[in-house]
This record gives sequence, C-alpha cells and structure tokens, in this order.
Amino acid sequence: MRAIHLIGTLPQNRVSLETCARRRPQNTWNLFHTRAYLRMKVMRTRLRNLSLVLPLICFAAPLHAQDAAKILNQYVKASGGARALSKIQTIALEGTVAAQNGGKPGAYTFDIKLPNRYYSEMVMGDQSWIESFNGKSAWHQNAAGEISTLVGPEGAQLEAAARYYNSHLLNPKKSKLVISYVGAAQVRGKDASQLEVTMPSGVKWQIFFDAQSHLIVKESASVGGMNQEILYDDYRPENGVQLPHKIELHRAAALYSIDITRAAVNEPVGERVFDFPRKSQVQLPDLKALFKQIDSNQQALDKIKENYAGTKIEEETDYEGSGKPKKTDVRESTFFYLDGTEVSTLVKINGQPLSLEAQKKENARVLKQIDELEKSASKKASSGEKDKQEQKEEEDEDISIDAFLRACQFVNPRRERFRGQDVLVFDFEPNPEFKARSLVEKVIQKLGGVIWIDEKALDVVRLDAFFVNDMKFAGGLLADLQKGTRVVLEQTYVNNEVWLPTYQEVHIDVRFLLVKGVKVDGTTRYSDYKKFNVETLSTIGMPKPASDATAAPAPTTSPAKPQ
Repeated sequence: MRAIHLIGTLPQNRVSLETCARRRPQNTWNLFHTRAYLRMKVMRTRLRNLSLVLPLICFAAPLHAQDAAKILNQYVKASGGARALSKIQTIALEGTVAAQNGGKPGAYTFDIKLPNRYYSEMVMGDQSWIESFNGKSAWHQNAAGEISTLVGPEGAQLEAAARYYNSHLLNPKKSKLVISYVGAAQVRGKDASQLEVTMPSGVKWQIFFDAQSHLIVKESASVGGMNQEILYDDYRPENGVQLPHKIELHRAAALYSIDITRAAVNEPVGERVFDFPRKSQVQLPDLKALFKQIDSNQQALDKIKENYAGTKIEEETDYEGSGKPKKTDVRESTFFYLDGTEVSTLVKINGQPLSLEAQKKENARVLKQIDELEKSASKKASSGEKDKQEQKEEEDEDISIDAFLRACQFVNPRRERFRGQDVLVFDFEPNPEFKARSLVEKVIQKLGGVIWIDEKALDVVRLDAFFVNDMKFAGGLLADLQKGTRVVLEQTYVNNEVWLPTYQEVHIDVRFLLVKGVKVDGTTRYSDYKKFNVETLSTIGMPKPASDATAAPAPTTSPAKPQ
C-alpha cells in the first residue's frame, strides 16, 4: 500500500521526513518543499555610506520603538494590568445591535477563547451574519444563510482577528505580532496614538489609543473580506479587565450601533460555539476506505499528469529577527511530469533570464534528473514487487494512512463547492489519546488543519495544515519547528479530467541549535498548463501538443534546449 505523505497530500515519489532534510525533494507536494524553504543562507554584511542618514537612524528609529512600547505599556496598565490580562481565557459580549438606516434592533454576540478562537454574530430579523475561526477553519454565514469555509486572504484575515483579540497586546513577541508606531491621530475629535499591528500572515491592523485614557478607541482592518472600522466607548471593569459597552461598527458601507448588555471574563465558552453549525455538517464516509482509494488512484492520476506542462513562479522571503522582511527572491521555471514527479527547468531569477552558461548547467541537471527517473521506472517495472523488508522500512518512515487516521481526529465534516466542483471538507486535529512511538507519528500528532477532497475524482484538492505545537528534534538541541509553521496546497480542475497544482504557500519558523532562528515565507503559483504527449519527449525542449489538446495557453517561457 502506497503511503500518503502529509495527511493525504499527493505523493509523487516516496520521501521520508529524514530524507527531506538531506536532499532536494522532487515532489512539489512534499510537506515543506524543502528545495526552496529550508535552505540556510550565508549571512553577509553590507557596508553603506550612512553619512547623511545616520543622525535620523540613531534618533528617529529608537524614538518610534520607544513610542510603541510606551503606548502598549500604558494600554496594558489602563486595561487592568498585565496580571489580569494574562489570566484571560475567554471573553464573551452580548448585546443589541441597530442599523443606521433603522429597522428593528437585533442581537449581537462576540466570543473569544484561548489560544485562537473567535466568533462574531449579528442577527437582525430573519437575517444573520456570522464570522468564526475555530482554530482550524475560518468560516462565515452570509445574510442569505449560506455557510462556507473561507480561504485565501479572507480566511487569513479571520485567523488574524482571532490571534489579535486573544493576544490582548500583552506580549507581542510571544504572539508573533510586529507592532510599529504610526503617529498621532484624531478619533472623534480627541487626540490619539496610532500603532500598526502586523500578523505572521502579513495581515495588518490599525489600532488607535486614546491619549488620556490610554484605552483602545478604534480599530481598522479587513476581516473576512470586509473592510471595517470599530469604535469603542463606555469602558467598564469586568473581573478586573476594562471592556467597552458601546461599539460603533462600520462594515463596508453599513453602520451598526451596538449596546453591550452582558460582558463576562473567564466564563466557560464551549468549543462548539466556534464550530460549523450542525445544520451544515454531514456524516463522514469511511475515511480509511476513502484514503485507500485515493492512494490507489495516484498511479492513474500520475499518468494523466504526464500529459501536461506549465509554468511556475516561486517567491521566497526571509525575515530578520525583528520580523521585518528581507529581499524576496523570485524564480520562474517551466515544468512537466514524469513518472509522477515534477521536472522543472529554471529559466529566470528575479525577472532576469539565466546566462547561457547557467542555462547550460541547468539543462544538464534536468537531463540527469530525467535519466535517473527513467532508470528508476525501468528498474521498478523489471523487478516487480519490492523486497518486503525494504517496503516495510519505507512505510515506517512515511506518513501512512493508518498512522494518520490513528493520530488525528476529524471534525466539522461538510460538503461545499470548490473551483466549481462538489467536495467533501473536514477539519482535523491531534488525537490526545494517541500515543506516538515513531518520529513520523510524533509529527502527525502535532498537525491540525483542513482538507478538501473530491470524492468523484479521488483526489485531495486543497490542504491547509499547520503545527498546533512546537516540534522539537533532539529535545530542541538540533532544531525546534515553531508552532504555526504551515503549508497550504491548492489545485485546479483542468480539462475536466485531472486536478493540477495551482498554488502553494509555505510558512517556516524554525530555530536551529537553540540559537539561530529562521523564518521563511514562500509561495508557488502554477499556470499556463498545456496538454501534450510525454511519449514524444526526447529532450527538455518544448513538447509537441497532442492532437486533442484543449487546455490553457502555452507557457510564456518554454524550457530551454540543451546547449
């Protein structure tokens, strides 16, 4: 039985987690895409002429940093103090809401819960709006009552809201928030100070603090795809914490006035509050049988993928210790599939074509890879079944279906539309009763996220997986993979016959040898799929189109011919 790499992703070749740390993977659906993202960079010192800007750097930058720290310290003290804020587990607000254009008042509910749960609901007449993040999925219910999972920027914004509200701005570094001073501002005619909060995902919030009370009087951000401003007033102490009892919500073009009638701190809030409504959920099929079908179907899918070539653009950004991004590297390649493996040829770096010599070396590398893949395929075909001991060793190293099913719990099953297709969606989280014995099982038990499956095509079409806890190697002495490290993999249905990669997003946060911290964000965008017959391929030049080609336009940059 072929093993599933990373909870049902699309295995093109079998690569163990330990192997990933030693060599470049050939499978773009590998968990960490280690070819691009775990590459250690040599630190370089660049000397610059600072004669004109040195006074500004020495004076202005530290002043702004001090301003931000001072404003946050004043806010924490005014809100109830660090001790009271650090003890907050839950906050629940309930009240009435009225629209600016009149109408019957409705009900408002707002709940947050550590570590990252968020729920906001407004009910007015027969309409209701809900936005929630349950620690794994971001979802919403629109005015028409339609419930769906939020992905992309909208999902990231809801997850950012959950992180922001649960942080209470108490320990930004621990919450991985980068906070910078913007400047003085006016809110409702009163002096205020503006800070900008940048989340790990890049989502930004603008926060305004009253100059006299030091409490938050305004927030501005995009949440769930909606631009919104929230103004706060009438703060009152609740269990030692200052909470607003009047809220003015500007949501897109609408304006709502909210009066809080009940505010509670650290009262029990169940996990069910943040999950999908029962009415939207369905019964899960036999997942073991489903995953086995998906795994068995991979060989057939691999053959179909060999009929396609395309273009991909990879962007990789490293971050400084302060959280500020460094230079982003952009690499453009053409690619096709061979024996279930993506074979890519680099053609541009940061928008510039490779030199003739560099392209010659790249072409030689690709030809060598093709030769190795063909030899491997021939060896497998002639040898028949693998040696049982070798097969057992591979299965022990790989993330198997059985291990995944034992180590994870599956919740919130629902059926949705994705890329125009009907799919099964469900969340997964660590099973606390599972006792991990191997390194692979320990990795699985740290994972949570969401998975989208096309049951008809027997393929995983989207995956959002992240580490819910830190993953330490050698007790953290060798490496410590930080909580929040995640991978997003997404496909699109091409020619009504096969799901092909369209987007990949990776966020790596790892500390090596207890000292060196590396944070890397990477994205890969696949496009320009062109159908062709791989059997006609004799070089890595542009393949000839198949007679029945009906796919997208040809790649903008063809693979270069060997020199």
